Amino acid sequence: MKPLLFALPDAQGWVEGLAAAWDGETAELDMHYFPDGECCPRFGANVQGRAVVLAASLAASGADTPGSRLFALYLAASVARELGAASVGLVLPYLPYMRQDARFAPGQGITALHVGRLLSGCADWLATVDPHLHRYSSLSQPYSLAAVTAASAPAIARWVAANVARPVIVGPDQESAQWVEHVAQLAHCPSVVLRKQRHGDRSVTVAPEQPGWGAMDGCTPVLVDDIASSGHTLAEAVGALRAAGFAPPVCVVVHALFAGDALDVLRAAGPSIIASCNTAPHATNRIDVIPALAEAARDLWKQGGIV
Repeated sequence: MKPLLFALPDAQGWVEGLAAAWDGETAELDMHYFPDGECCPRFGANVQGRAVVLAASLAASGADTPGSRLFALYLAASVARELGAASVGLVLPYLPYMRQDARFAPGQGITALHVGRLLSGCADWLATVDPHLHRYSSLSQPYSLAAVTAASAPAIARWVAANVARPVIVGPDQESAQWVEHVAQLAHCPSVVLRKQRHGDRSVTVAPEQPGWGAMDGCTPVLVDDIASSGHTLAEAVGALRAAGFAPPVCVVVHALFAGDALDVLRAAGPSIIASCNTAPHATNRIDVIPALAEAARDLWKQGGIV
């Protein structure tokens, strides 16, 4: 059965690439908004008995927040099921609401679990890129639907090898270690992880001294992190590297969220290049991970007989 693909706002480019990779069909999805802001999805093709795939950007954009986009996706997936779709799949290159994977203060909830239940209740499968799995070992913990994650590291490593002379891959904090080590291995270059202390949502410090840095003289540091939100972590890391005598570093981000003035904050720190994967539409997108996402989803289908 050929999949029938629909794009929510900012996802049309992904749908075209996915349809080509899967020999699928595309159709229009009208996300109509009433004057008071309520959303009413309308499918432009008959979805009854079809394997429906919804591609969505869940990163904030303009007045749209991750929450508003998440609910619009929930409505679209639920309507597809109501109209008789044989299956509903979600292609979400960036998966939000993963940072709150524990109760960090009294009165807080574990929102990753609640969002997992929401999406698991309206779809059959989900494909994403490098979700923020810090305290979870896999998406099967917060989600109960079939899920697959595509790795951005191979695409990042290829980009680094083609664009950076004598790279050394640098992680701005310990949480970035998994991406840093994978990219360095694939790019056949050294790596180091910095030490970060967070003081608030927009306040961090990064330790500038690291063992073994002397052996990396003459290399170009390439900072790699999964998410750029406030920009302060990467900006502090750029400053630490410059203070240690390195050349202006290259910054590579998997999910380029860049809230508010975050991009200006990072640029002011003095990196030579800012590059991101195309999991969230942004001016810094230079690294295409949609082919890896298409391949991961195809493997999921074969294993589960979903499409």
